[in-house]
Amino acid sequence: MAFPPEFLDELRARVSLPGIISRRVKLTKRGREYSGLCPFHNEKSPSFTVNEDKGFFHCFGCGAHGDAISFEMRANHLGFTEAVEKLAQELGLEVPKASPEERRREAQRASLHDAMEAACRFYEAQLRSTTGREGLAYLRGRGLSEETIARFRLGWAPDSREATKKAIMSEACPESLLLEAGLLKKPEGGGASFDFFRGRVTFPVTDRRGRVVAFGARTLGDGQPKYLNSPDTPLFHKGSMLYGLAHARETARDRNLALAVEGYMDVIALHQAGFTYAVAPLGTALTEGQIEELWRLADEPVLCFDGDAAGQRAMTRAAERGLPILKPGKSLRFATLPHPEDPDSLIKAKGPEAMQAVLNAARPLFDVVWELSTRERQLDTPERRAALEQELKDKAFAITDETVRYQYLSAFRERMRTAFRPQWQPRSQGGGFGGGKRLEIRRRPGDPPLRAPDGRLPGAGRPLPPASPRVRQERLLLTLLVVHPPLVENVAERLGETTFTDSELDKLRRGILKHLDIARDLDSPSLQGHLRSDGHTQVLDSLLDANAYKIARPDAIHEARTLWDHIFTLYTRKEIQTDVAHAVESFARDPSEANFNYLAALLSSRGKRLNQDDGRDP
Repeated sequence: MAFPPEFLDELRARVSLPGIISRRVKLTKRGREYSGLCPFHNEKSPSFTVNEDKGFFHCFGCGAHGDAISFEMRANHLGFTEAVEKLAQELGLEVPKASPEERRREAQRASLHDAMEAACRFYEAQLRSTTGREGLAYLRGRGLSEETIARFRLGWAPDSREATKKAIMSEACPESLLLEAGLLKKPEGGGASFDFFRGRVTFPVTDRRGRVVAFGARTLGDGQPKYLNSPDTPLFHKGSMLYGLAHARETARDRNLALAVEGYMDVIALHQAGFTYAVAPLGTALTEGQIEELWRLADEPVLCFDGDAAGQRAMTRAAERGLPILKPGKSLRFATLPHPEDPDSLIKAKGPEAMQAVLNAARPLFDVVWELSTRERQLDTPERRAALEQELKDKAFAITDETVRYQYLSAFRERMRTAFRPQWQPRSQGGGFGGGKRLEIRRRPGDPPLRAPDGRLPGAGRPLPPASPRVRQERLLLTLLVVHPPLVENVAERLGETTFTDSELDKLRRGILKHLDIARDLDSPSLQGHLRSDGHTQVLDSLLDANAYKIARPDAIHEARTLWDHIFTLYTRKEIQTDVAHAVESFARDPSEANFNYLAALLSSRGKRLNQDDGRDP
């Protein structure tokens, strides 16, 4: 449903954002903002902030951002309409009435829901009748308890062309509605409609709220296909829904844990065994929409595939589809079942503990992508390794999110270096270069010391003298950029217009901008290599000591960006204040129009800097 913008504005203005969020997060007041541990990813130090004045929350760790409506959607796994209606009810606001067209669509959907519910009740009743004894025997033979059969509302579609049609067609559920719901089907050549599901065990598919929107059905004979799903309808889109979602939702949200398996029976068997956060796609390969749905349940859902060739193909497709849509804090993990088991058979044979062991061994998406790219591949020449490197780079550049893309590029390069770095081989007892005698370096009287008194290696340069506060700021700005080259996207223009007071640092500044302008995808080690080739080794060594890395951890791109902006604001504020003082003096000596305009421009610039530092719009 579409809501009028005025209503949404009033809702956002009246809701207390800290009040909504404090139900799930312990917030601490810090100035004009609140902070706490992010509810959307695991963290030990607070990076989650709430700005009540501006009406948004933001996590500097995982990138989560939004207002009260989006927080309700994300925290409680609600749709937009559900979140708005929930907040409006809490505030006592009347939700605007829908337009005539929206009312028509809502009425249509309500009628379709009624038809699907009537069909589900009919199938449930048939399972318990003499007509459905074959289906009930099958389900009991699969080890399902009566409670499980009832909880998942399993049923039986009679082996008749008109049993369902006659049972539920009425004035309230006319034939046209049953056709639209996918319960009946018309022959291609014309003729009377007939039941879509016949002689099959039925598995109701529900939406997040538990309303029946479709069915999956399994034949017990040799008929094909073995499993049959409802066609797409106004209620049901196969590629965007997950089987078992309504049953798994609460547990998955509370435990931040979701498990996707391949079939209906796998989900049901897992729930019966205590894995009540399991869901499944609906007879198709996992889609981008279903991955997004999984992320509404957990940050890193586990995808569990069979160990056969088909399962490996499904894992490859899931990895390919998941990679481009990754977000900070949102990824996938992959578990593989021992061949020829599926979750149901593994639990029956070895118990829930065996299934838990499979899940405990789940691997991150990054490792799976590396394995799929290198498996059964000859990598014994530089050219073949270069082809692998290019393939991995292409995969990383397919990632839409800039921050995740940078991390994957860095991780792939590091994995390449680790995998193909020459290994030191200890020598055998036979002596010689291939033997086992340890290489001894004999030092002669008068040889220079291996290290200087301050512990530095020869050629590393002497420690730089203590720096002024202004030079310390310049060093921090460059350190952050060297460790986090992607920052250049946000800082290049400002840094390019600035001249540093320290001449060596200014040369390094120009060198960094030159190399990152040529190749924006350079990671930190590659950038440092280029800069050292340009003769910046000494100044780099002075920047990249242990203390510098504490300030600019390689995994803290969001914090680095915030810190860089803050330091640059302090740095330029002093520069502007000095310029203003000179401009005032010049105007006092010569109150010309040119001097006045220059002073006014500087004062305007200073105002913008101050507003930006305070987080306000100028």
